[in-house]
Amino acid sequence: MIIDLPSISSAALNRKLVDLRDTGGAVALGRVLTLVIVTDEHHAEEAIDAANQASREHPCRVVVIATANRRGADRMDAQIRVGGDAGASEVIVLRLYGKLAAHGASVVTPLLLADSPVVVWWPEDAPLSPSEDPIGAMGQRRITDAAESRSPRRELDRRRENYAPGDTDLAWTRTTKWRGLLAAALDQPPYEPVTQVTVTGATNSPSTDLLAAWLSETLKCEVVRARMPSGTGIFGVRLLRRGGPIDLVRADGNVATLSQPGQPDRRISLPRRSLTECLAEELRRLDPDEIYAAVLSHGLPRLTASRSVAASTAAKKGAAPAPGESRRQAVKARQHEEATAEAIQKATPSDSTTSRRTRASSARSTATKTTATRRAATKSTTTKPTTTKPTTKRAGDAKPAARGTAR
Repeated sequence: MIIDLPSISSAALNRKLVDLRDTGGAVALGRVLTLVIVTDEHHAEEAIDAANQASREHPCRVVVIATANRRGADRMDAQIRVGGDAGASEVIVLRLYGKLAAHGASVVTPLLLADSPVVVWWPEDAPLSPSEDPIGAMGQRRITDAAESRSPRRELDRRRENYAPGDTDLAWTRTTKWRGLLAAALDQPPYEPVTQVTVTGATNSPSTDLLAAWLSETLKCEVVRARMPSGTGIFGVRLLRRGGPIDLVRADGNVATLSQPGQPDRRISLPRRSLTECLAEELRRLDPDEIYAAVLSHGLPRLTASRSVAASTAAKKGAAPAPGESRRQAVKARQHEEATAEAIQKATPSDSTTSRRTRASSARSTATKTTATRRAATKSTTTKPTTTKPTTKRAGDAKPAARGTAR
C-alpha cells in the first residue's frame, strides 16, 4: 500500500503513521533499527528496493531523504509504503524542495524510532566527513560506497583521512568472501610464510585496493597491485610461498578457481555480491569495524607506497596468473562440468520416467493379486462339498464275545 502525502510537515506525517498503526495493526511494531537513506530522486528507487530486500532479515523503518529541485518552493512531499510495497519494513520517502533540501536532519529527527539504533546510508555521493554530517551524526553506523564515486581511489583516501568509529564502506563488504577463502587456504598445511602477494583487479575497483591493503596489513609482506581494464572488478590473488603459489582467480566473474601445491584445482562459486547482500551484511553489526579501520589507517598507506604494475607485466614475471590463460582454463573447466552433468543426466532416468515405471509396476502387481483372488473365489464356488452318510448298526451285528457273555 502506498499513501501519497503532498506538502506535509514532519509532525503531521508522524501523526499519520500513528493512525496507520492503530487502524492497520502492527505497522510500526517489531522494528529493530531505523535506516536513513540519503540520496536523490534518480537513485531513490534502487536504494529502496535494496533496503526492502534487506529488511526481511532486519525489520526496520526506512526513511529516505530524496533531494529534489532546490530552486522550487519550500515544501516536503511525503510517501508512506507499507505491506507488500515495503518488504518487512515501513518506508517513508521524503522529497525535499527549495531551501528545505539543506535541512534533512531537522525533517528526519521526528521520524526516528525511539530507543533503537540508527544507520545512515549514502548510496552515491557521501559527505567528506560522514561522522560530522548533521544526518550522519545521528547514526551509530554510517555506510558509504566508494565504487559509486568518480575517483574511487581518491575516495578511499578521503575515507581514511576522515575516519571515525562506526564508518564502513560497501567496497570493503564486497571483499568478505575473498578474505574468507584466502584465510581458509592459508590455514591448511604446509604452514609456510607468504613472501609476496599480487592482487589483480580493475584500475577503478576500490574493493581490489582494500583487499590488497588487507593482505598487506595481515601478512606484513610485499604486495603488488596489478592493474586491469576498468569494469573487471577483482580478478585474482597470488600468494607466493616457498612450497609453491596459491592462486585464487575469478576469470569469468562468477566462478573462481583455487589452486594449491599438491592439491587438485577446486572451482568455487564466487559471483559479484549484490547491493542487497552487502547492505544486509552491514546491518548485522552495529559496533565499529576494527579490521576496516586498521586497513584504512595502516594497510592503505603501505599499499600506496608499494609497486603498481600492469597485469600483463606481472604475469610475464610470474608474479600473477596470466589473464588470458586463466580465462581459457575457466572456459574448458566449465565445458567439462557441463559435459559431465549432461552425461549423468542421460545415464540417470528422470523423475517422470521413474514415476511412470513405478506406477506401471504397481498396476501390474495389483492386477496379478486381483486375478489370483478371483481364481480362488471361483474354485471354492464350483467344487462340490463332500457328504458323509451316517452309519446304522443292526441288532445281529453284535460282537460274538458279547453274545457269549449274555449266555
